[in-house]
Amino acid sequence: MSTISHIKEHFQTPTRYRQWSLGLMAVGVVSLIIGFIVYGGGNNLSGTRFWAALLQNSVFFLLIVNAAMFFFAAHSLAMAGWVIAFRRLTEAISACVIPIGVICFVILMCLVWGGHTAIYEWVDRDAVAKDTVLKGKAGFLSPGFFTIWTTMTIGLWIVLGMKMRNLSRSIDDTKLSVAEGKRYIFTNTVWAAIYIVWFALTVMSVTPWLWLMSLNAHWFSTMYSWYTFASTWVSGIALMTIFVIYLKNHGYLEYTTEEHLHDLAKYQFAFSIFWCYVWFDQFMLIWYANISEETIYFKPRFDGAFAGIFYLNFIINFLAPLLIYMKRGSKRNWGTVTFMSVLLVFGHWLDFYQMVFPKVDPDHVMLNLFDFGIALGFVGLIMWQTARVLSKFPMLAKNHPFVKESIIHHT
Repeated sequence: MSTISHIKEHFQTPTRYRQWSLGLMAVGVVSLIIGFIVYGGGNNLSGTRFWAALLQNSVFFLLIVNAAMFFFAAHSLAMAGWVIAFRRLTEAISACVIPIGVICFVILMCLVWGGHTAIYEWVDRDAVAKDTVLKGKAGFLSPGFFTIWTTMTIGLWIVLGMKMRNLSRSIDDTKLSVAEGKRYIFTNTVWAAIYIVWFALTVMSVTPWLWLMSLNAHWFSTMYSWYTFASTWVSGIALMTIFVIYLKNHGYLEYTTEEHLHDLAKYQFAFSIFWCYVWFDQFMLIWYANISEETIYFKPRFDGAFAGIFYLNFIINFLAPLLIYMKRGSKRNWGTVTFMSVLLVFGHWLDFYQMVFPKVDPDHVMLNLFDFGIALGFVGLIMWQTARVLSKFPMLAKNHPFVKESIIHHT
């Protein structure tokens, strides 16, 4: 353990990394400005297309950085020590919830209170009054409840994330006795449990219903939240893996080995299968039960204009990880895992695209450079915020009671 003092404890942001992060954020801002000029921000088709791109990207990237918070909270609750070698990275990514959460909140409030009825039809009081289905859901699908729940959701993600990160850093300069270590682990477990409960009430239930499923307010699926969770969980792990490999290539995370990489790749492999299970069963249950009125969601996606993206989802997000990650060696190959991680983030970004855009225009796929530009802006923001947090605090929680378990981790 004496070698711990010889590791690179603080991240020094490379000049090229900083340039890339700022450049990508600039691309996002320029895309936003050009998109507003070209499409406008009104309630017509062009304006709706503009806001839909902002909605898709802000929600997707918020949920995948929040997956990093869920990752280390779940492993804290499970008392899993193998993640300690790169835990500070997951903490840094989870700090991205703060800026992206604020951006997402502003976008959602603009949609709900700005009268964008072409996206959320239930914000139109006259339409609700004339529609039996919407009237029956008015207690849930209302601007007031939407605002309260969204504020609580993002607010508590930020507050609980800050609490757990501060708790992790509180022992950086203090070596713990056995008794102190037990108390520290207990405190970690309690706060992790609180976060997991809130995560279950938001990501795994109500929040996707409000933010995404209510785009099609006459349709519902009891599996929808698990579907969105599976998508963002896989891509969140893929995002963490990309950062792990980048830092390893630059001489950081000395105690993170191919054993840890193997486990991250196994997560991608396993939950890609879980994603496909939920993705298919959501469709299969409606087909098997012959619920014709529920096919409205799948009509433009399954055999309409978005069919290409629908089946591309299946290839990228299921077949590729299934076939490539099936061999043990591929999960321990840094190049293969890098390629698959980037592919999965892109694949699930496309998954969110086909969640949102058939609502805008079910007969045409509007995907173009504007969408990619907004996405790259969020990528740059994640890069910038993650590096900023990493550079401020030690890269290894060297006084954590489970650090030795992580160092000797073997699969």
